[in-house]
Amino acid sequence: MASSSSAPEIHHQSMASSSLEPPQSKILTLRSSDNDEFQVEESIAIQSGTIKNMVEDGYTDIPLMNINSEVLTKILNYLMKHAEKTGASEEELKEFDNEFAKMSFKKLSVFVFAANFLHISGLMSLLCQTIADKIKNKSVNAVRQIFNITSDYTPEEEAEVRAEHEWAHEGEFDDTIDDDDDTSEEEEKSVVCDEGESDDECTSKTLLNN
Repeated sequence: MASSSSAPEIHHQSMASSSLEPPQSKILTLRSSDNDEFQVEESIAIQSGTIKNMVEDGYTDIPLMNINSEVLTKILNYLMKHAEKTGASEEELKEFDNEFAKMSFKKLSVFVFAANFLHISGLMSLLCQTIADKIKNKSVNAVRQIFNITSDYTPEEEAEVRAEHEWAHEGEFDDTIDDDDDTSEEEEKSVVCDEGESDDECTSKTLLNN
């Protein structure tokens, strides 16, 4: 089924191949952690540095065992929209990116992990900038809740630090948490963690390292 240029769609089914659009170049098969297969044109898929390296090593069947089908589908939509042959204008890409990044903090962290694993620099920049914009003017308490950070300070120590750096706490700060940040357990597990790694370590380590 051909996809529209404004909202590219990806169709797949478990253990069965499917095409994003009529073949025009070499086709790669990407396999998600759910064991679903996605047939994608090489010219689109190699926007991912990870996939490009595997193609250069001779792979055409590429397992992506760290990324589930839901996340992979959305990332492939991103790659399709940003492929040179779509001919999308700068304004169209900006609108697409804004819509793409409308998700909770927890889901953003999952997509950051996936984009980092796939080495998609444009997507990484979009997601990290979105997170930075969302935490702008948030209070210390709000940021701690968003990233599940436990303070090492006692109340007395924290008061002392605030007094020493009073300039950093001047003005009004937003103490609220986004309503859409009640992410389901299924969404939190959109990326497969390494053995022995906790869910929080798996989804947040990329944020902490970038």
